Amino acid sequence: MAITTTDCPDLKLLARGKVRDLYDVDENTLLFVATDRISAFDVVMKNGITCKGKILTQISEFWFDYLKDVVPHHLVTCDVDKMPAAVQKYRSQIDGRAMLVKKLKILPVEAIVRGYISGSAWVEYKKKGTMCDIPLPEGLRESEEFPEAVFTPSTKAELGEHDENIHPDKLPGMIGEKLAKELAETAIKLYTKARNYARERGIIIADTKFEFGVDTDGTLVLADEVLTPDSSRFWPADKYTVGQGQPSYDKQYLRDYLTSINFDKATGVELPATVVDNTISKYVEAFTILTGKAPRL
Repeated sequence: MAITTTDCPDLKLLARGKVRDLYDVDENTLLFVATDRISAFDVVMKNGITCKGKILTQISEFWFDYLKDVVPHHLVTCDVDKMPAAVQKYRSQIDGRAMLVKKLKILPVEAIVRGYISGSAWVEYKKKGTMCDIPLPEGLRESEEFPEAVFTPSTKAELGEHDENIHPDKLPGMIGEKLAKELAETAIKLYTKARNYARERGIIIADTKFEFGVDTDGTLVLADEVLTPDSSRFWPADKYTVGQGQPSYDKQYLRDYLTSINFDKATGVELPATVVDNTISKYVEAFTILTGKAPRL
């Protein structure tokens, strides 16, 4: 059974995002609960993908640990036994899908890194020869790898709104020049390390998005989820072919289904059982390949 919403009345609910329910725990920590809600084109579907939230949480836990030498992260624990008693009482709802995290001042941008041209970047390139208004060489083909990974930030939209890609030159005006430079460099380092790891295991990370905050000392900290099938494009390396769209382990399967039914990109729909089953099987497969073990479902 999919858990599409949580109810933890003794904790203060701060927000319900597209996927996560966010609770205030104490003066230092928050509780991120990954539900089984799924969104596409910034619209939440009517039904959830059973156990999806558990996979997202566990894959983020894996990446936070793997990337901890690049930048500090906000994760305190995913183990309910190590969480405060006020949180433990909701174990039946949150076990396996919750992260206790440090409170941060979250930056108002998403740090997107693209290693290959795909998705909205490919659409823009075909129209204007640019990506996020960054001029690109002529003659690129769909899904082609860039010589070097490219940082393309976006604004963070409210629920129901659409994120907006922005030119990196606009970032200093939003968060300051020093922080903008550090954020861009850190995002590239994170992507590069993860891309190389995944490639050795047969998965291409075509692109991904990171979110960051700063702590009370002004230190840049990696936040939210990390390198999940929700926030990244994962392609099977053995099926990679330049010049076309790629099969994927991520939400592209869902996006393709919605496109096939002429989805209006405004109102969530009820997903058929086949789409639910095929989507979760792709998430499980990606998790298993990347971590070398099966998820705890």
